Amino acid sequence: MRHVLLTSLFAAVFAVAGCSSKSDTATTDPKASEGDARPKVALIMKSLANEFFSTMAEGAKSHQGEHADEYELIVNGIKDERDLSRQVALVDEMVAAGADAIVIAPADSKALVPALRKAINKGVVVINIDNQLDADVLASEEVAIPFVGPDNKAGAKKVGDYLAGKLSSGDKVAILEGIRTSFNAQQRLAGFESAMQAAGIEIVSSQSAEWEMAKANSIAASILSEHPDIKAILAANDSMALGAIAAVKSAGKAGDVLVVGFDNISAVQQAIRDGKILATADQYGGQLAVFGIETALQLINGETDDPSDVETPVDLVTAETL
Repeated sequence: MRHVLLTSLFAAVFAVAGCSSKSDTATTDPKASEGDARPKVALIMKSLANEFFSTMAEGAKSHQGEHADEYELIVNGIKDERDLSRQVALVDEMVAAGADAIVIAPADSKALVPALRKAINKGVVVINIDNQLDADVLASEEVAIPFVGPDNKAGAKKVGDYLAGKLSSGDKVAILEGIRTSFNAQQRLAGFESAMQAAGIEIVSSQSAEWEMAKANSIAASILSEHPDIKAILAANDSMALGAIAAVKSAGKAGDVLVVGFDNISAVQQAIRDGKILATADQYGGQLAVFGIETALQLINGETDDPSDVETPVDLVTAETL
């Protein structure tokens, strides 16, 4: 059974922390010590250079600070979105460090499953957040891992539908995809495609910029040169949207080519206010890890034996809603 968490739970969104380009492994609880009876929860994220994940980390730290007697928290991140081997190593390291639970935003929907299966076999509770693990690989590894996160396809369709309302049937657009082996990238692409198809808008180019701003800037510049008549660029995350608006500006098309994103990071909120980005989707990064942690604690404490998926909200963000 899927449980829907209402948007009203998000009355307070945690403040954004500064970004780091380094891999980060840090015990955030000063009370942690040998012999500590509290469960140890390891949060393993993707790139902390991405503001979305630094916000996620701060949300988790704030939650632990408010529940310091309930659990110990270890926060981890990798250098960039493609550093799969390091993320696999972090899983192994957290198991060796005695983690009772691992809450992970996997950089790849398939590659992390074997390492997570090993963790489960050693008695570690594993919760999947942000990017859903591949169902076929989970089945082949004979393991069930609950997913706590939003419907990425629905979120992307909300953004795409809003964009379509500013365009006309027959207009041309381009898409900047995330890492193609990531389920959330696939789902956001599907949501964008569904919205464009429904509006009769032609997608003339769809390329992966692997979630990265610099790569998105380069690819968007090439697309704008090859297809000077496009009316919009749909980016599957906000970092790529920022790269796209820089390319649009460099091409002298600011105001002529609309850009949308996904994640609602602070830099994009300002860009929306400034009219540089049309819309994004908010999946409440500051709370996403918190819901994963709370689900893990429920399982550890025996409050539930039903490791079912938990669907969290995703909302459209525009100049009107900010």
